[in-house]
Amino acid sequence: MAPSSDAEKEERLKAALWYSVGQTIDSISLTKDINATPHFIGALSETLWQQIENVSHDLEAFAKHAGRSTINTSDVLLLARKNEGLEDVLKQEAKAVKAREKT
Repeated sequence: MAPSSDAEKEERLKAALWYSVGQTIDSISLTKDINATPHFIGALSETLWQQIENVSHDLEAFAKHAGRSTINTSDVLLLARKNEGLEDVLKQEAKAVKAREKT
């Protein structure tokens, strides 16, 4: 089996994202008794993909600015600094991960 090109990998990831978003929306739609069109699911998936790309570029830039080639917790927390609720959740999760690593 030949290795996949970057474009093929990206298309597979986008398809998986679209599927996951569709499943989530279907689940919510059933509990809320509402409908979502395939066009809406596609638009939401594309918006989410763009957000993922933006976040990944920002995280890479933060790590590079710090002289690292690997993204770490401090980069993620820096990205979340303008969303206090998210920042608090991420800090708590980082503490929990560190505690699990010590045991």
